[in-house]
Amino acid sequence: MNVLHFDCFSGISGDMVLGALVDLGVPEEVISIAIDSLDINAKVSFEKIRKNGFAATLANVEAPVENKHRYLHQIEKIINDSRLSANQKYLTLKIFHRLAKAEAQAHGIPTDKVHFHEVGAADSIADIVAAAVGLSWLKIDKFTSRSVPTGHGTVKCEHGIMPIPAPGTTALLIGAPVANVNIAKELTTPTGAAILTTLVTEWMESPHMMIQKVGCGAGTIDLQTQPNILRLFLGNVVDAKSQDTVWVLETNLDDISAEHVAFCTESLIKAGALDVYSTPITMKKGRAGVILSVICSTEMIDTIQMIIFRETATMGIRKYQVNRTKLQRESIIIQTKYGPLAAKKGWMENKLQIITPEFEDCARVARSHNIPLREVYAEVIRNASV
Repeated sequence: MNVLHFDCFSGISGDMVLGALVDLGVPEEVISIAIDSLDINAKVSFEKIRKNGFAATLANVEAPVENKHRYLHQIEKIINDSRLSANQKYLTLKIFHRLAKAEAQAHGIPTDKVHFHEVGAADSIADIVAAAVGLSWLKIDKFTSRSVPTGHGTVKCEHGIMPIPAPGTTALLIGAPVANVNIAKELTTPTGAAILTTLVTEWMESPHMMIQKVGCGAGTIDLQTQPNILRLFLGNVVDAKSQDTVWVLETNLDDISAEHVAFCTESLIKAGALDVYSTPITMKKGRAGVILSVICSTEMIDTIQMIIFRETATMGIRKYQVNRTKLQRESIIIQTKYGPLAAKKGWMENKLQIITPEFEDCARVARSHNIPLREVYAEVIRNASV
């Protein structure tokens, strides 16, 4: 599965996407031919530059200055009358429809009444079309992205001075994670937000993928604290089912009995924690204590925290996100000379297989036959490989 990850640590705009796509390997002529077919007198060129010491590709879209607005049906006609392929037209129109929906929401009007200002100009149309063409050329199966920094302050647009993010951009980013960056600039434009949120199906800070190539697209603003570039990571997922992200919650305890820790552990497991464990430690003034650690999903964080606070009376909980690799697994029944016994089978990409007998089943047989537990385990493993 081909994956494209948007590492928009410094925001995202249409020209940044376009520059990153060409930097990634999309042929310039593919982009130029597509823009020429729009018949809007727009041209595009590319140059290699350095942003804060880092190499990137800058996309320059040139188009005549226009003093008119376009409605959605007018943009649809430009796209449908072009020589773009069916897939390229579909993706372009999907992005514009998302833009229209966001603008309609921001202004409180129907989508067919929305007249595009900056994003309806020839250069913005060329940006979106070129991005759609480049993305189609790469044949991507899945799009992911990190959280989106919008910047802060104000920006001047058709409607006057507006706060950052502008209302249209805000509407586009509903449902997307927004990153806090202390930069008084418009880092994420409506065009960039529209492209990003039309494509992305999963948000993550670090991609779960084997990176094959990285493309860097330059923005037009200069920042003192960081390079204004967009990075696109191109690669593929290797056994996506084996990768996920979980949370670890921890607290140090030195004023609680072992029985209370055990009861808390039982309550956490019953509530849905993926794992719970304690680690002996020596705390200040030589006091013996434990670290209570809980692994859980994002959805379980609030529930897990409440149980820890309630059962331990701790004053604080640390939490951090981790990536984990896990085997695919299923519960199976193994036929043995002691009868059917339960086990778990784990595997990865048909390269690895592990059989783990279920303790309770094996312990029951060991007690009833008065034999060592290890013999029952060995019987299960032996028959599983038959």
